[in-house]
Amino acid sequence: MQAAHAYRRRRPGWVRALALALTGLVLALAGAGATAPRPVVHVVTIEGEIDLGLAAYVTRAIEEAEQAGAAALILEIDTFGGRVDAAVLIRDALLGARVRTVAHVDRAISAGALIALAAEEIVMAEGATIGAAAPVEVGPGGAEPGGEKVVSYVRKEFRATAERRGRPPELAEAMVDADVEVPGVIAQGKLLTLTTSEAVALGVADRRADSLDALLSGLGLGGAEVRRVLPSWAEQWVRFLTRPAVSSLLLAIGTLGVLVELRTPGFGVPGVIGLAGLALFFWAHWLVRLVGWEEVLLLAAGAALLAIEAFVTPGFGVPGILGVLALLAGLTLSLIGAPVTWEAVALALGRVLFALAAALGGAFALMRVLPRLPFGRRLVLAGDLGAVVPAAAPAEHVLRAGERGVAASPLRPAGVARIGGARVDVVSEGEYVDAGEAVEVLRIEGSRVVVRRVVEGP
Repeated sequence: MQAAHAYRRRRPGWVRALALALTGLVLALAGAGATAPRPVVHVVTIEGEIDLGLAAYVTRAIEEAEQAGAAALILEIDTFGGRVDAAVLIRDALLGARVRTVAHVDRAISAGALIALAAEEIVMAEGATIGAAAPVEVGPGGAEPGGEKVVSYVRKEFRATAERRGRPPELAEAMVDADVEVPGVIAQGKLLTLTTSEAVALGVADRRADSLDALLSGLGLGGAEVRRVLPSWAEQWVRFLTRPAVSSLLLAIGTLGVLVELRTPGFGVPGVIGLAGLALFFWAHWLVRLVGWEEVLLLAAGAALLAIEAFVTPGFGVPGILGVLALLAGLTLSLIGAPVTWEAVALALGRVLFALAAALGGAFALMRVLPRLPFGRRLVLAGDLGAVVPAAAPAEHVLRAGERGVAASPLRPAGVARIGGARVDVVSEGEYVDAGEAVEVLRIEGSRVVVRRVVEGP
């Protein structure tokens, strides 16, 4: 009995050992049959003009690659350049990225070269080029070389980026400024542009790869899962709306709609179109970080001052002047990116003034021409702009200059007067008129009846 009891006490030891051995064998067989997960690589395409909408797209792609734990983010670059401020935004996003970034270059000219230099690795295809990054300013007379301040800023951005990534900083500066000479590479007076073999030999690029598969193999990511990050519809719209010609057109349309709406009673189609144009302008520039709270506050202050000028204080004085200046400042700042120079300010202000002048000319044309056209009378605007006799006046009575009446409400400067037995929407000529005071019709401009206070006495 004691021997049997001892045997039962010893048996669990070797049973446990056998069970552990079998478990280890099963796990080993399972591990040998299992395959490691494939690495994931995200790919974005940088082509065409570099603009602020592209900066938003690349920034989002970097964030998605970080959140997905991607093994690398590949930037396929084929561009002749674009906006400096957009390239700087992409550059900053790449330098702060927490994912491996690789630029696969077919053509990285001007602002595209700054983006390529900001990546951790540069791999160039056969026949690729990089460089020629002298800044230019596009004005009414076309593209002109940038001023010394702009060149100095861009040159130092290139140098700082190259230093951050361990690339030759003097070569980066030579891409921007023709005054930079690199002995044995580029003479003074010429901009530096490198081919694939030159870039690899000089340490600007890391190696050559003609295809994406060859690039991944060189990175040790052969067989990786490739996920292409495409721009969203909002990013595509922002790229379109922030183009200089389109943004100026939106500003002109928005201002034109508001001006026409202010000259007509009620609220109709012109006001809707004007507000929609301004909303698209500011929405697009807000998304690309050109419009901030400073611009919003300036615009709000300008609108408030103009409202005070129109409804509180007579004439056109300090509030009106300050309101116009605040609006011009807010709109101008909404078009300026980096670097902020006097040339950039003058160019943005010129675009704003041109848009406002176009809006004023369009409003004048609509007020004068549209009511006289046959199709114009069928539009919503026709009833507002084309009636020589206001709708409130009796059909048999036609207002004429020199007629007198009484202000039925305070004119500040707009209000209602009783003329010829009818209530008529009127506006005083730069003065306040209290209710009950006598007024005289000065002139009739479409549906706008301009009156003045009648002063009795010699």
